[in-house]
Amino acid sequence: MDEDALREFITARSGALLRSAYLLVGDRAHAEDLLQTALIKTYLAWPRVRDHGALEAYVRRTMATTATSWWRGRRFRERPHIEVPDRAEADPVDPRIEHDAMWSLLRALPARQRAVLVLRYYEGLSEAEIADALHMSRGTVKSHASRALTALRDRLTRQTTTDDDRTGVRR
Repeated sequence: MDEDALREFITARSGALLRSAYLLVGDRAHAEDLLQTALIKTYLAWPRVRDHGALEAYVRRTMATTATSWWRGRRFRERPHIEVPDRAEADPVDPRIEHDAMWSLLRALPARQRAVLVLRYYEGLSEAEIADALHMSRGTVKSHASRALTALRDRLTRQTTTDDDRTGVRR
């Protein structure tokens, strides 16, 4: 087993993989756990990996399937807080509003649809690469992407209408 090749891969790609993990789970600590779990699974499967050129796709697929199994369990339903702040601090809210709104809309999507959108629009993978990474057909990738984008558009429209109703704005 050539562990040096795996070590070099992890050193070179861990930043991008951590970003993908964060986009899948939405929390830095959970993303680190997800990446670590995926890398451990990859290490254990290393003797069976034939195409080391497809290693990144293997790790991404492992992260997506692991995150999906976590979503099905209790792991992401409860978030303990160590301490509650006594007072609010100044926070640059404006740059984060759109990011947070989009993230909450993404989190509302089913896990497979979210994984397809993350891999397509945040990671820039092609439909074929996504199909390979998630072990689904290209048609299923297209279907998940289409349904997810339709759901996001519908939710954005409803959210905008609700916000306008609250503020009295007419379009």
